[in-house]
Amino acid sequence: MQKSHMAKIVLVLVLLIAAGFSLYPTFQLSGLHRKESELFGKIESLTGLNKIDIDAGLTAGDLEANIRQAVSGDSLGEALASAVELLDLSARIEKIEKRAIKQGLDLQGGTYLVYEADLPQLLRNLAKNKDDRLEDIINATKNSVEEEGADFFTVLEQNFKSRNIEMNRYFGRKGETNQDIIRELDDESQDAVNRTLEVLRNRIDQFGVSEPSITKQGANRIIVELAGVTSIQRAKNVISSTAQLEFKLVQEPELIWSILDDIDRVMRVKQKGDALADSATTTAKSDTIQFADGKTAQEEEVSLDDLFGEKTEEVKEDTTLLVDQNTFSEKPFTALLRQIPGGGYIAIPLQNVRAVQRIINLPEVQAVVPSDVQFLFGTEPFVYGEDRFEKLYLTKKEPELLGEMLSDASVQISSGTQSLAAGAPYVSMELNNEGAKIFSKVTGMNIDRQLAIVLDGKVASAPVIQTKITAGSAMIEGTFTMEEAQDLALILRAGALPAPLYSITENTVGPSLGLDSVKRGTNSAVIGLALVVLFMIIYYKAAGIVADFALILNIIFIFAVMAGFHATLTMPGIAGIILTVGMAVDANVLIFERIREELKSGKTIRAAIDAGYGRAFTTILDANITTLITAIVLYSFGTGPIKGFALTLSIGIIASMFTAIVVTRLIFDIITSRYAIKKLSI
Repeated sequence: MQKSHMAKIVLVLVLLIAAGFSLYPTFQLSGLHRKESELFGKIESLTGLNKIDIDAGLTAGDLEANIRQAVSGDSLGEALASAVELLDLSARIEKIEKRAIKQGLDLQGGTYLVYEADLPQLLRNLAKNKDDRLEDIINATKNSVEEEGADFFTVLEQNFKSRNIEMNRYFGRKGETNQDIIRELDDESQDAVNRTLEVLRNRIDQFGVSEPSITKQGANRIIVELAGVTSIQRAKNVISSTAQLEFKLVQEPELIWSILDDIDRVMRVKQKGDALADSATTTAKSDTIQFADGKTAQEEEVSLDDLFGEKTEEVKEDTTLLVDQNTFSEKPFTALLRQIPGGGYIAIPLQNVRAVQRIINLPEVQAVVPSDVQFLFGTEPFVYGEDRFEKLYLTKKEPELLGEMLSDASVQISSGTQSLAAGAPYVSMELNNEGAKIFSKVTGMNIDRQLAIVLDGKVASAPVIQTKITAGSAMIEGTFTMEEAQDLALILRAGALPAPLYSITENTVGPSLGLDSVKRGTNSAVIGLALVVLFMIIYYKAAGIVADFALILNIIFIFAVMAGFHATLTMPGIAGIILTVGMAVDANVLIFERIREELKSGKTIRAAIDAGYGRAFTTILDANITTLITAIVLYSFGTGPIKGFALTLSIGIIASMFTAIVVTRLIFDIITSRYAIKKLSI
C-alpha cells in the first residue's frame, strides 16, 4: 500500500476516534436521562410528591426534608435511597451536559422573550433636575416614537427645540449644546443596554439554564431564549426585576402622626368643603392620631364618594371601603388604617389599599407631606386574625445606603428568632468596605429605630436597629419560600439592571411540542437519508455504496463537531443537516458522472477516476465556497434559528467536501491499487 494511502487512512481513523470521543457524552446522556426518569417515577410512587416538587427539592437542596415530611415507615428508607441516587445522577448529568450536544428551544421546550430598554425611565434617572416640563417632553417623545417609529433621541432633541428649552437645563453640563448632550445620552443608553445584557447573562447563568441565548437586537432590544425552563414566570421575574436596593430610615412616630393629621385635615376639606376643621377638633397632634387595632376597629363600609366628597369617575367592581366608624367623620384618612401591635408599620386593610394610594398621590396631600420623606408599601400582603392587610411605611426619601455597596448575598436558614420561625429562609448580605463603614455609622447613630430595606421601591423588611453593626452584614427577612429567597439572593449578587426593561414579546414552547418537533425532525432526516442512500445504490451500484459510506461519515463528523464546540441543535439546524446531505451527494454525483464520461471515452479505470476527481474538483469547490460564504453571512447577521441553520450548514459543507473528495477517493484508490478491476461498477 502506498505511503500516501496509509497517511490518509490514519487521518480518517484519527478523525473517527475523535468523533466517537466527542459524541460519547451525548449518547451517554440519553441513557442517564432514562435512568433519571425511572428514579423520578419511583420517588413519586413512594412519596406521592409530583415531579415538579421533586425537581424543586433537588434545586433547593431540601429533597430529603420533603420526603421525610411526605412519607414514613418502610417506604421512607427506600425513598431516601432513591433520592440519594437521584442526587448523584443529577450531578453526573450536569457535568456530562456540558460536553453533549444541547437541544434548542424549539426541541426541548422553553420560552422566548423580547425585552426593550425603557429609555424614558432611563432619562428620568439621568436627569439632574426634574419638573413637569421635562416629564411633558419625555411623554411626548415616547408617544411620537410609538406612533411613528422614529429614533428616540432624534425626537427628543426636536421636542426640546420646539419648546425653546436648552437640554443642559436637565442633562449634561452648562454650556454644552443640544447635539453634544444627545450624543452623550445616546452613548449612555447604549452603555446601559450593554451593561444590562451582561447583568442578564450573570443572572441567567446563576439561575441554572443550560445554554441560554441572550442577544442584543437593534439598539435597545434584548432577546432571551431559555430552553428547557419549566418555571417560566420565575424566569421572567429573575430577568425583569430591576433589583434597586436601598436602605432607608423609617421616620419617628411623632412625625408620622403629624403628617397623618395633616392628611386628615386635607380630606375633611375635600369632604365638607370647609376651610379647615374647627378648633374643637384640633388638639395636640400626638393625641389626635389613634389607630384602631386590626381586630378591635368598629368597621363599617363606605363608598369612595363618601371618602372624597365627590362623584368618582372610576368604575370598579368594588368601590366600598372598610373604615373605623368611630373616627371616620373627623379622621377620614386615618380611619382607613389599622395598627398591628408590635408591627412597626401602618396596616391597611386590603380593601382600602387603592384608596390610600390615590389619597397619597393627590396634589393637595403631596403639598402637606414634607419633601424629604415618602410613603412606601410592603412587598406583599399579610394575614392578621382573619383579615389581610398591606404594610405602609413612612421613610426618609434619601437612602442611607445603596445596593451598589453590596458584595455578596446568600440564603441562610433561621434558627428561630422573634420575627422568623426556625427553618425559615432569609437573605444574608455582605457589604463592601465603603458600605460597611457607612452601615456602621448609620446603625450606631440610630439605635432603636427601624431601617427599611427597600427593593424596587417596596419595603422587603424593616428591622429595628438594636446595636451598632460594624461587621458589614445585613439581612432581609420575609415570608419567603426557599425558591423566592434563592432568586432574591441571585438578583442581588448579579446586580441591578442599569436600564429598566419591559416585555415586548413572549412565546412559550411546551415540552410536548418540543418532543413532537424532535420526532418529526428525526423522521424527516431518517426518511430523507434512506431515500438518498437507496437512490445512490440503485443508480451508481458499488460506487453508490462508497458514496453512502462517505455520507454516513459526513453526518457523524457534523454531530461530532457540534458536540466538540458545545453547539445547540435546533429545528433549523436539522434542516441544515438535511440540506448538507443533499449537497454531499451532489458532489459525488458530479464526480461519478465525470468518471462515466471518461470511461466512455476509452480511458482505463484508474485514469478515469483520476480525471473524474480532478475535473469535478473545481466545480465542487466553487459551489461549496459560495454556499459557505452565504452560511457565514447568515451566522454573522442572523439571530436565533437563522444562526442554528447557518452553523450546521457551515460544518456540513466542510465535512461533505472532506468525505466526498478525500474519503471516497481513498476508497477507490485502495480498491484499484490492490485489485485488478476490469470493470468499474458505477
